[in-house]
Amino acid sequence: MKLTKLLAGSAIGLAMVMSTSAANAAGELTVVSWGGAYTKSQVEAYHKPFIEKTGVKINSEDYNGGIAEIKAQVEAGNVTWDIVDVELSDAIRACDEGLLETIDHSALPAGADGTPATEDFIEGTLYDCAVANIVWSTIFAYDSSKIADGPKTMADFFDTAKFPGKRGLRKGAKVNLEFALMADGVAAKDVYSVLETPEGVDRAFAKLDTIKDDVVWWEAGAQPPQLLADGEVAMTTAYNGRIFNAVAGEGKPFEIVWDGQVWDLDLWVIPKGAKNKETAMDFLKFSTATEQLAAQASWISYGPARKSSAPLVGKYHNQDIDMGPQMPTAPNNLTNAVQNNFEFWADNADQLTERFNAWLAN
Repeated sequence: MKLTKLLAGSAIGLAMVMSTSAANAAGELTVVSWGGAYTKSQVEAYHKPFIEKTGVKINSEDYNGGIAEIKAQVEAGNVTWDIVDVELSDAIRACDEGLLETIDHSALPAGADGTPATEDFIEGTLYDCAVANIVWSTIFAYDSSKIADGPKTMADFFDTAKFPGKRGLRKGAKVNLEFALMADGVAAKDVYSVLETPEGVDRAFAKLDTIKDDVVWWEAGAQPPQLLADGEVAMTTAYNGRIFNAVAGEGKPFEIVWDGQVWDLDLWVIPKGAKNKETAMDFLKFSTATEQLAAQASWISYGPARKSSAPLVGKYHNQDIDMGPQMPTAPNNLTNAVQNNFEFWADNADQLTERFNAWLAN
């Protein structure tokens, strides 16, 4: 959802009480994220309080991930995005390619309990060019009003004989190959050791072959809940927070199957040469503070990247739903889970994407 019109009203009101020079000094910021319920959670927890605190106008833009657009802007010397929410493998790759500004972790605010940021962020969430904000997961879900005795495992997702109907999958190699191997009997802990071999890749594509004719492909995170709601698919992979939002926010009878979930991080990065680099860094620091990360978790079921945020995570913002058990990192949800191997995907994304596209075209 684009918020330019909404936020423009705030900016106009602000300009009425500030001098022209002061208003110009406040500046503006283009923040890029994934849209839908996720961006809504960021708007409520990050954008609105940051605007109130600083007077900066925020232009919110949506994209579907990857680093192609960042790379094109940087290489053209015309960077229009100031700060971007990216997946971990993309953050690592873009940093390695010199497309991102480096970030001084010592400049990040201490936790609410006084713990230095470098100790407060969960291990593996701070990188040279990126700072994590959430832990999220790709799961699969179904409509319990249409499937009474629903699927329980990733193997069930691939079993169109036992559970007839279309399947929704994100259009890409990442996660689908992991899901395919687990559905084919590979233990979660062994997924990447198998996928690192040519035989393992062949095995994953062979498993995808078994449902290829029944797949409806999606690209934007808002699509899977809509596919379920419209009855276009019997079950679909999705970002866990989008399904939670459909249940808690819209009353949909959807069920998440956590078996085989692939969990990951989303992080803020600043493209090299961003026109509003200093303001982007101010926003990054503000949005990854203890209170803001906890506030976001009251809007969507993604886990905060800071340890000090966890005790502050309470109920869903307008209902009596405890958010803790809804998180990908809840113990009951991690019994058969895979952490996305960012090094594997940073090294193999191009090659496997090329093979996936060729497979899709045949």
